[in-house]
Amino acid sequence: MEPGTRQIMEADRVRAPNIRDVARLAGVSYQTVSRVLNNSESIRPSTKQRVIEVIDEIGYRPNQAARALVTSKSRTLGVLTAQTAHYGPATSLRAIEIAAREAGYLISTTSLISSDYDSIVENLEYLMNQAVEGMIVISPQVRVFEAIKQLAIRIPLVTLDSTGRDAPRSLSVDQIAGAKMATRHLIELGHREIVHLAGPQDWIEAEARMRGFLDEIDEADLRTHPPILGDWTAEFGYHAGRELVGYRDFTAVFAANDQMALGLLHAFREAGLDLPRDISVVGFDDIPEARHYWPPLTTVRQDFAEIGRRSIAILLDEIHGDARVDLAQILPELMLRDSTAPFASH
Repeated sequence: MEPGTRQIMEADRVRAPNIRDVARLAGVSYQTVSRVLNNSESIRPSTKQRVIEVIDEIGYRPNQAARALVTSKSRTLGVLTAQTAHYGPATSLRAIEIAAREAGYLISTTSLISSDYDSIVENLEYLMNQAVEGMIVISPQVRVFEAIKQLAIRIPLVTLDSTGRDAPRSLSVDQIAGAKMATRHLIELGHREIVHLAGPQDWIEAEARMRGFLDEIDEADLRTHPPILGDWTAEFGYHAGRELVGYRDFTAVFAANDQMALGLLHAFREAGLDLPRDISVVGFDDIPEARHYWPPLTTVRQDFAEIGRRSIAILLDEIHGDARVDLAQILPELMLRDSTAPFASH
């Protein structure tokens, strides 16, 4: 080991080695080290090799912020998400982080605590202040897209929007097709009085699932029950279920997500109903717990991990000026379990 190298490694016990340490030990300028780090073709192979050997020897790790000053590239991508505690966004976010890291990018994430417009703008501005090179929006709410338009965001942007509104780079599971699958399944089982427990009005996914339900009901020429607007929670599903058992003018329910379906099952069983003999229930998402509900839940499966992986691929293609990535919607899958059964006239 060279004496100078030993001195740097001794100093590293107090501070981390920096780019100027590398330059001094390699006998080059720090600008040359920077060019090596950024794979410049103007560096002679022998010089590049010498710099790399020093980097390995002293354990230098390039500072992301410092590299951004030199290259005008932050190598950071922003993600705006709704509630990362929920299975769908959390699973997509994990896949995004893994795919970004493999591509040499960092992820800066911010979650919407409130859905009011000022909070959305504040979160978007926070990401922009991180000098992110591109952004992924896993918060499919109408107000979010209004804020993006108002702020005139110019960096590459990928949205998880099943309707494709105002966003040339949009990726999602086909929510409308999934809702049609769920509704058609109930119709094919002989159910003619079907209720839809919908998601919140401002959510694009809720709107798409409601549209798929209504389209399929109309196609079958069945009576339309007014959709019930929920809030995605099992608690709301439980209270909605308690109200519905007082009417019993239906034989099946399509819930817009699995959590609300869980609340429904609880309320129906508490009322002494035999599920699925008396009432069939279909959910949406296929969260890991859905197969352990009682009865196990028939639901529409979304591949949230694939959404995350493909959103990064699309965003990086946009950043690098490539447009070859497939933007076609990801098709959902109907998972048949024990919460649905053929209609039985009593």
